[in-house]
Amino acid sequence: MGYSWNWRVLFQPVATGEPEVYLDWLVSGLLNTVVLTVLAFMLALAIGVAVGVMRTLPNRAARAAAAIYVSIFRGVPLIVQFFIWFFALPEWLPTAFGDWLKELSPNVQFMSASVLTLGVYTGSRICEQVRAGLMARPPGQLHAALALGLTRPQAYRHVLLPMTLRTIAGPLTSEFLIISKNSAVASTIGLLELSGQARQLVDYTAQPYESFICVTLAYVALNFVILWGMGWLRRLNTVPGSMET
Repeated sequence: MGYSWNWRVLFQPVATGEPEVYLDWLVSGLLNTVVLTVLAFMLALAIGVAVGVMRTLPNRAARAAAAIYVSIFRGVPLIVQFFIWFFALPEWLPTAFGDWLKELSPNVQFMSASVLTLGVYTGSRICEQVRAGLMARPPGQLHAALALGLTRPQAYRHVLLPMTLRTIAGPLTSEFLIISKNSAVASTIGLLELSGQARQLVDYTAQPYESFICVTLAYVALNFVILWGMGWLRRLNTVPGSMET
């Protein structure tokens, strides 16, 4: 039995009675994916830098706490973390705060839990890249900064981290791309991002090929924008005369 292609279905009014066409669902899903990807990457970068620095400090307690964080969040499957943050976290919090979270609109709950999950999970990966980048810096850089009168936090902020982030720009780009793909898992808790909207479109139209071809092209376009943007940032922040890219 042959498949009946029908690209016009994307421009047909939705069966739910709303003043939209099915293509609007995909556009809405793409916007949710972009917002989730950007916010989660910002959170992951902040966590990754902080924990990565902790893993290189002389303080044993700080290194141990950072190592525990990495072991937990890198070792638990991502889908399990989605379920824990969305379903279990409100029950573990104080009753008043947990009830307040449950009273938020569903879309806010879905997006907040998704950003938190992807940010914390990816932060556990980025912190190892930051740690490796810091440990790869010549020891003389830290010693020289301390000899000039900088405190250790100032040495990290003004000397070590700027050079390290330039060095690991390539791996950070990969993590940005991975977040955009991992965002599809958010549909398991109800967020209608790109892949979630595509599945909903298939349920209403029974046209899977058209739906997922559009989704594939949207992900390719999103990844191209991420690659271009991160490449532009790398070129913008290249140290003149440096061989690092």
